[in-house]
Amino acid sequence: MDINKILSKLFGNKSTRDMKQIQPWVEKIKAEYPAIKALDNDALRARTKSLQHTIQSSADDIKAKIEELKAKVDSTPIEDREVIFNQIDKLEQEVLERYEKALNEALPQVFAIVKETARRFTENVEIEVTATDFDRDLAATRDFVRIEGDKAIYQNHWTAGGNEMTWDMVHYDVQLFGGVVLHLGKIAEMATGEGKTLVATLPVFLNALTGNGVHVVTVNDYLAKRDSEWMGPLYMFHGLSVDCIDKHQPNSEARRRAYQADITFGTNNEFGFDYLRDNMAMSPSDLVQRKHNYAIVDEVDSVLIDDARTPLIISGPVPKGEDQLFEQYQPLVEKLVAVQRQLATQYLAEAKQLIASGDKKKEEEGFLQLFRSHKALPKNTPLIKFLSEQGIKSGMLKTEEIYMENNNKRMPEATDPLYFVVDEKLHSVDLTDKGYTWLAKTVGDENLFVVPDIAGELSALEADVTLSEEERLTKKDNILSEYAIKSERVHTILQLLKAYTMFRINEEYVVMDGQVKIVDEQTGRIMEGRRWSDGLHQAVEAKEHVKVEAATQTFATITLQNYFRMYHKLSGMTGTAITEAGEFWNIYKLDVVEIPTNRPVQRNDMNDRVYKTKREKYAAVIEEVVKMRNAGRPVLVGTTSVDVSELLSRMLQMRHIPHQVLNAKLHQKEADIVALAGQSTPGTVDGKECLLGAVTIATNMAGRGTDIKLTPEVKAAGGLAIIGTERHESRRVDRQLRGRAGRQGDPGSSVFFVSLEDNLMRLFASERIASMMDKFGFKEGDMIEHKMINSSIEKAQRKVEENNFGIRKRLLEYDDVMNKQRTVIYEKRRHALMGERIGMDISNMIWDRTINIISNNDYTGCREQFLEIMAMETPFSEGQFEDNRREDLYEPSFQKAMEQLRRKTTRMAEIAHPVIAGVYENQRDMYENILVPVTDGKRIYNVRTNLEEAYTSESQAVVRDFEKAILLHNIDEAWKENLRELDDLKRSVQNASYEQKDPLLIFKLESVKIFDTMVNKINNSTVATLMRAQIPVQAPTDVREAAPEVKQRQQYTESHGSSEAEAARAAAQRDTRQQIQQPLVKEKIPGRNDPCPCGSGKKFKQCHGKNIQFQDM
Repeated sequence: MDINKILSKLFGNKSTRDMKQIQPWVEKIKAEYPAIKALDNDALRARTKSLQHTIQSSADDIKAKIEELKAKVDSTPIEDREVIFNQIDKLEQEVLERYEKALNEALPQVFAIVKETARRFTENVEIEVTATDFDRDLAATRDFVRIEGDKAIYQNHWTAGGNEMTWDMVHYDVQLFGGVVLHLGKIAEMATGEGKTLVATLPVFLNALTGNGVHVVTVNDYLAKRDSEWMGPLYMFHGLSVDCIDKHQPNSEARRRAYQADITFGTNNEFGFDYLRDNMAMSPSDLVQRKHNYAIVDEVDSVLIDDARTPLIISGPVPKGEDQLFEQYQPLVEKLVAVQRQLATQYLAEAKQLIASGDKKKEEEGFLQLFRSHKALPKNTPLIKFLSEQGIKSGMLKTEEIYMENNNKRMPEATDPLYFVVDEKLHSVDLTDKGYTWLAKTVGDENLFVVPDIAGELSALEADVTLSEEERLTKKDNILSEYAIKSERVHTILQLLKAYTMFRINEEYVVMDGQVKIVDEQTGRIMEGRRWSDGLHQAVEAKEHVKVEAATQTFATITLQNYFRMYHKLSGMTGTAITEAGEFWNIYKLDVVEIPTNRPVQRNDMNDRVYKTKREKYAAVIEEVVKMRNAGRPVLVGTTSVDVSELLSRMLQMRHIPHQVLNAKLHQKEADIVALAGQSTPGTVDGKECLLGAVTIATNMAGRGTDIKLTPEVKAAGGLAIIGTERHESRRVDRQLRGRAGRQGDPGSSVFFVSLEDNLMRLFASERIASMMDKFGFKEGDMIEHKMINSSIEKAQRKVEENNFGIRKRLLEYDDVMNKQRTVIYEKRRHALMGERIGMDISNMIWDRTINIISNNDYTGCREQFLEIMAMETPFSEGQFEDNRREDLYEPSFQKAMEQLRRKTTRMAEIAHPVIAGVYENQRDMYENILVPVTDGKRIYNVRTNLEEAYTSESQAVVRDFEKAILLHNIDEAWKENLRELDDLKRSVQNASYEQKDPLLIFKLESVKIFDTMVNKINNSTVATLMRAQIPVQAPTDVREAAPEVKQRQQYTESHGSSEAEAARAAAQRDTRQQIQQPLVKEKIPGRNDPCPCGSGKKFKQCHGKNIQFQDM
């Protein structure tokens, strides 16, 4: 017996331990249910409101302390406010902890309420309750509730996702189990058909009672809109508001209201993009998101694993962004690949001849030539075919082991004859010396692609005492410029080589409408709007001869991983997370809990069937399809690429077998095809009438989120037959495909057909299986099938998953560097935007500048720096500077600098107030907002301020608005420059690997220097401007009215406009929602003179329709 099974029997496994932990919660829910069931409809809703009040008032004492501290802020000196704000932050965290305790206490009753509400909607066509204002507002816009007198009538049917549906679901016990898991901030792994969407209603309802908002995150906008409409009435019946951000334009008032709802649905991308837009906002009224409280992520493995390393980017054009080298060097690389292909073909031909000779020495030489052919072009089809022959793959691997000994010491002997080396496992391409020589000879310049030894040249430059400082700086600039240009050339060549050797059309991408579009390797869907980073996408565009898009500049960016780690509580649900449980825990501290099925799984998962070649495998697949179809069973054939799905379609057409194809090119038909995938139709086989199963070929997109429902005839025939044409490198994708069959206890089967030529087998798993097939003398068409083979394949998948995790972790380490910087900058930006903590940040800036000046200068330098930055005389004499420790000068100098700032700001308010008072007292009806000019001696800033606020605060509001505008401007400009430099650094450090250095380590070290430079720049420019600020206004006639505020515009204008700022605003306003055609559903809007549905007795145009624009027909 397996040692793991013995230990499980003795101590239990994780699944049973999870069950023991959650089961008491489920028993408490069941114990509460009879009392809840006995309540009438009004009492049921009243119980919800009572629980909501209890939860929200559970932290009233802490909230009162917070308000007391906030009231002290204005009367506290600026430099002492940080202590108060730290106390407030700590108390706000305690509020969340108190809420969590109250939620746990309310959980049994709340879950029972949700279950009972679902039961009443299932068993009653209509539910009558006493109408509230919320019901009346709802009746004006929704089709499932109407008002009759003082009663609200809720119906159990409504429109969701463009389709009319009737509610018919009640929570099972296992769904209660899943709901508890989600509430506790864990991942619930639930099998297909177990109702994940219904399970989510339990924790969503419970956590929405805090009033802090719950986000339900989906992978596409159709699901977000559908689920908000499908589950919404269950929440709205109890007075909880529901909305979906994907229904509304970005930066709109409607989207802001959607975030204010108790429950907000949306796609992962839109939640992330709204966070970025909020951090580009120029006014608090531009913000849409609240604090990140609780999120449930549907298909959590897709979002937090597959898409975790995909950055969300708001970008815009850069100057000369079209000046790229990809089109220029594409013909050169195409020639180089052709030369290498010729060489690889020659090596393969020689290898075949030498291996077949029978001479041991010649065989060794032959396997070396074969290994060279493999390193030259590993995806070469003739090579793949030859490697599947008996003993060939194992012979080549033995040769590889010889050259990999002693840390690849002899590898150059094998690879030097090549022009470049492709490593398929590491996903990398490297030029050899022979390749560089070929390039130099072809372009006629031997130094064009040679990257200089920058460290050596800079070291020699510093050591050269004959140069003046100016000459040294000029030479240094020339060396750095040459290095950057040549690095860019080499980078372009390598990315083009990668595009030619590792990316195949209709597998990794498709070309549609003159654009290269990425195909998601997990689902087979086209990833609209996504682009490979680091110039790879432009390289593929150049290869395919479509328009190479211009380079862009990043204005704001975040990865989904770092976005979702900001939530106070995070949970998720999926059908396949257990294989990635380690990664979920390491990165997100999310525990994966397997939820038992409501009914036992009846699906028969057969052993994999392994063939030598793809040709034999596909022939066997077709035979299996015919066999299952003739037995009356529908067949779902899963493929890993568009090409394979089209190949199988042609093979079925030759056999005259009707079928449907669903792939990245035809994803619009998904709903229609899936609806027919579980059916059978009358037909004849060998002259006999029978039912023939439907045949559907689909890429892996069919393995996620599709629910194939079976007819009674199909169930009787054996259910849905799943046929996989290749093992995916991720076990999750295979499990998703298997999971389409056997939903809710339905019968079904699954089997995978595998060949030794498949990518997974070729790279990781074929040696032992190939040798076994050789040993038993398998002939063409023979297949091997055994549980041990399955184990071997899954072991290979685990290898790939570990490798992918390593790649993801490394890439995310790069982003973590940026994320730490982003957290600091966005916090400072939010302080400036809201204004509450801006004084504290300015005080910290002055303290930082004071220490920096005194620590890093002699007395003369201090004088210059205090004048340049602080606009003040040195606050100590030369004697004091010499006689005292530097540390003793910090505090008195800081206090004098703060005193100088207070004098400046007080003087600004004194000058501005008489003018503002004159305008307010005589012309207040004319102006709401005005522009107040402020100058620092170099520029004039027109500061937008509210006239009434400026008057009532005796012009202190003008000072605050000026401070806010300057700080926002300086932070934004410096952050954009910082992002640009980090992008350049990330690209340039990759060359460090040639010097046997770790690029990530260099990136971390250099990024700290870049960040410190940025912070110094922000502090210097902000303090210098604030210390010199003055108002030149002399008379009320000089005051100008501010134009109506436009969303996402700057709060001030400079005498020299910034086109980059305009580009950033345009980028932030871009609509990032998925542009997918969905069924058009006309909203329920009464006529203008019809009675309002809310029951008020007024006409619709005078009640809930007064803000609607009516069109005359």
